[in-house]
Amino acid sequence: MNLTRTASLSLLALALSASATHAQGSPASSSPGSTAAPQDTFASDPDGTVHITRTIPPPPTVSPEAQKWLDSLNHIDRKPQTLAERRAGTDAWRARGSADARRVFPVNIAQQTLAGVPVDIITPLETPAAHKDLILINLHGGGFNSDSGSVIEGAPIANLAKIEVVGVYYRLAPENPFPAAVDDVVAVYKELLKTHKSQNIGIFGTSAGATLSAEVSVKLKQLKLPLPAAIGFFTGLADYSRPGDSRQLFTLDGFPGPLEPTYPATGTDDGYVSKTDRKDPVLSPLFADLHGMPPTLLVTGTRDALLSSTAIYDLALIHAGVDAQLVVFEAMPHAFWYHFDFPESHECLELMAKFFTGHLGRPTQ
Repeated sequence: MNLTRTASLSLLALALSASATHAQGSPASSSPGSTAAPQDTFASDPDGTVHITRTIPPPPTVSPEAQKWLDSLNHIDRKPQTLAERRAGTDAWRARGSADARRVFPVNIAQQTLAGVPVDIITPLETPAAHKDLILINLHGGGFNSDSGSVIEGAPIANLAKIEVVGVYYRLAPENPFPAAVDDVVAVYKELLKTHKSQNIGIFGTSAGATLSAEVSVKLKQLKLPLPAAIGFFTGLADYSRPGDSRQLFTLDGFPGPLEPTYPATGTDDGYVSKTDRKDPVLSPLFADLHGMPPTLLVTGTRDALLSSTAIYDLALIHAGVDAQLVVFEAMPHAFWYHFDFPESHECLELMAKFFTGHLGRPTQ
């Protein structure tokens, strides 16, 4: 795969590409008599913007099944979409993915309403006695303007952790910008506090859902409500005021697809942000007081557009003294655990489930 990207690179991005990097004008090494490998290039502008070309071979460090999936991403026909087309596409994808999730991870599902918010109640086929009082809140991905996750995220964790999962169908942007989604989740959480102790509740989400998990945690602290026992921040955005470095290098599918550089930091995610100050501590938890936040598991991949954002938020949590663990999967793009055909996804989901079974139900300090 040949890659050309124009970006303002940090040391993190340079480290990620170091294994494929050659000085400009120095061809990649080749044995005598062999065909010369494509030449990598590097050039820098006075302002620090760099222009790079890299040749990146298939990663031998991941499973053959994952390599096949990564290759399939190179052949997707990507076209600009209206919001209606995007929602129709994600709805179709969600229907297929939900069926796959229930086939691989059997669960029971019932639709209900909590605090006026529609939810899925996802329960394992069998719940251990020790888990009867435990509950997880799942916040789906989809860029805040569609639903690309819900059952796809909730069913595997409910099945593996043997814990009930409440999948929240929060209001979507742009019709309902920030803080509508936060308000919906806080309402559900407060309702669950009537029947569950806070140390028995966890919150997790992917992509927009990860962002929302962090935002809700900050809001709960502002409201002086008891915080949940654990947070799953599975590749999200914690700072709307500026793009992370990896967003200049990767699309949501890693290398394939059009890349739209995000400098200067204007115009991105406007449907959700609307007129809110981008450094608002709830919208952008990186600017909040994170001391006392719940133990947090953060998961991403080395080809994830939100790798930088996830890593930056992990570091902020660590600086605040929070029990934070960052797990980065080799060569994986955004939300790879939505796909159940390769072992890396199963390993990731089992790790997530183990995190929650290890943190929920503990006595408060």
